[in-house]
Amino acid sequence: MTAKTPFPHLFNPIQVGAKTLEHRLNFGAHTANMSAEGLPAERHLGYYLERAVGGAAMIVVEPVPIHPTAVLTRGNFRHDDDGVIPHFRRITDACHEHGTVMIQQLYHVGAHGDFDLSYRPNWSPSGLPSMHDQDGSHAMTEAEIEELVEGFAEAARRAKEAGFDGCEIMAAYNALFEQFWAPFTNRRDDAWGGSFEKRMQFSARTLGRIRERCGPDFVIGVCVSVDPTRPDVLSVEDQQEIASWHDERGLYDYVTVGTGSYFEFTRLMPTFVYEDKLGPPYAERIKQVVRHAKVQSESHIRTPENADYVIGSGQADMVSIVRGQIADPHMANKAREGRAEDVRPCLSCNQMCWGRRSRDYWISCLVNPSAGREFEWGGDRFDRTDAPRNVLVVGGGPAGLEAARVAAERGHRVTLAEASDKLGGQFRLAGMQPRRAQILDLLDWYERQLTNLQVVVRLNTLVDPDEVEGFDADVVVLATGSQPAGNGWQRGLPTVDRLPGVDRPGVFSVEDVMSRAARPGHRVIVLDDTATWRGGGTAWHLAERKHAVTIVTPDPFVGREIVRTSADWPLRERLRRLGVEFVVESAVKEWHGDGATVVDLLDGSERRIDADALVLATVNAPERWPPDALAESGLEVHAIGDCVAARQAPAAIYEGRNLGLAL
Repeated sequence: MTAKTPFPHLFNPIQVGAKTLEHRLNFGAHTANMSAEGLPAERHLGYYLERAVGGAAMIVVEPVPIHPTAVLTRGNFRHDDDGVIPHFRRITDACHEHGTVMIQQLYHVGAHGDFDLSYRPNWSPSGLPSMHDQDGSHAMTEAEIEELVEGFAEAARRAKEAGFDGCEIMAAYNALFEQFWAPFTNRRDDAWGGSFEKRMQFSARTLGRIRERCGPDFVIGVCVSVDPTRPDVLSVEDQQEIASWHDERGLYDYVTVGTGSYFEFTRLMPTFVYEDKLGPPYAERIKQVVRHAKVQSESHIRTPENADYVIGSGQADMVSIVRGQIADPHMANKAREGRAEDVRPCLSCNQMCWGRRSRDYWISCLVNPSAGREFEWGGDRFDRTDAPRNVLVVGGGPAGLEAARVAAERGHRVTLAEASDKLGGQFRLAGMQPRRAQILDLLDWYERQLTNLQVVVRLNTLVDPDEVEGFDADVVVLATGSQPAGNGWQRGLPTVDRLPGVDRPGVFSVEDVMSRAARPGHRVIVLDDTATWRGGGTAWHLAERKHAVTIVTPDPFVGREIVRTSADWPLRERLRRLGVEFVVESAVKEWHGDGATVVDLLDGSERRIDADALVLATVNAPERWPPDALAESGLEVHAIGDCVAARQAPAAIYEGRNLGLAL
């Protein structure tokens, strides 16, 4: 590497077992949930190949169940079936062509399985209840333990025959290995439990058999995690002792260290609520006690800058960035080439990655809708058009920004007209909520990209239909967004078209508050009808500014729609610390100007809440020109984003990219 390398620590080779990685930025294991009939198909191939093309040094393909009792998602791959081998071989062969080391993660989560998908009882060391649902688990017999040891070994054998360079066992998050390690979950009094040495026997036997079956050149890794909120399960000191024990015996070649557990789920894939580099301090503790194994750190290491610091400071030997390389699969190459400013930033929002996975869909990405569609859209790369046209994009929110960027990438001549003095629309207001400044980073990225692509950006430009001809456009893209409906309509009272009293003083929209156009007074009711960050983030913003805030929601708890992102608990925790009152399963029946009548949706009882202001976090209305306004122009006209229907940012960016590819 030359002295000019911007990340001198990150882009150095490293030996892991028998394999040499070109550098230390890897794409770690996660459930993409993309199987078709239990087999990796075109979607899965395109997804991983794009990250290999993008320069990831090592890819750990998502966990494969090793036994019928291990099946956890609809998109899991077949267990106990050699039929998967040729399908995985297509992926490993394709990725190896780009110099990528390929690892397959194997897993069994023990007590925390899912009967709805496995149709088997959950097997565990001691039969404790699941943290996944309300089920109990089955305490394994010694013969069943041996069955799982063999299941891991056979899964590793299939991985080797499929062309994988190694396997990684998921012990993290209180999975089966950890359930044997921890006295809390291993209460056996036979050869598999009791003393420390006996509690290590399941992992030692399993790893040893994988080595016997797959040979000395097959890389073996283990993924662990530390949950600082539950030190009674396994503390970082416990994990140090466990890692040292395995390392002394040469049982694995690397260990990946993350955060969180089934006991405290929100730190598994930390959202923007948490600080950057959440995992490295724990990786550093493990690195202090191992001599043979390399240590890989994960958990909220968002950027190449973060990764280089982790390596350079000695906290870890390698870094796994998953969500960042879902957002930009070419992160590694861009960073290595000195173009880190071109890396599309991850928002740590979890909306389309973990959020879709939690609903048992295949994963995608809010900022990169090509994720999971690489086989359809040609990866996260854009073919140049043979027929460049003049494209006018009206509206600089996320839909307009993405349409303009992709159209320009493809060689079209693009003008973007935005009515306000800044790009971003309501997305910019969302970025002004607490802890959500990553949205502003994304908008800065868009501005850099549009400048580099020579897109003509006209701010403070309100375009009327009769002004379009002056832009000499061949194509007009309407991305004019949405505006607050202003009627106070609520899901809890769906037949009431207009909230009584909504026209009285003291009623504001979320947009009014976040743009600081409103002065809501001290006591504020936030009518949170969407159960998203729209209401919860605005309440947080107000509470931080010492307003006395009451959230009224028709849902049984605040933040119901962000449960899928694992951000609802930390949101409620922060709101409660700030003194926000929650009024759930309720609706606002009338606003009086100095307070509201609130109705309990369960029993119909009513109460009055005194307040200086009512803030409406409700569904917006599309901001769209009359459809016939450009009908006689002869122009090609497209509408995308909120001006079609008010939705969240993933829909806007998806439609922007989809249209940009089609022009």
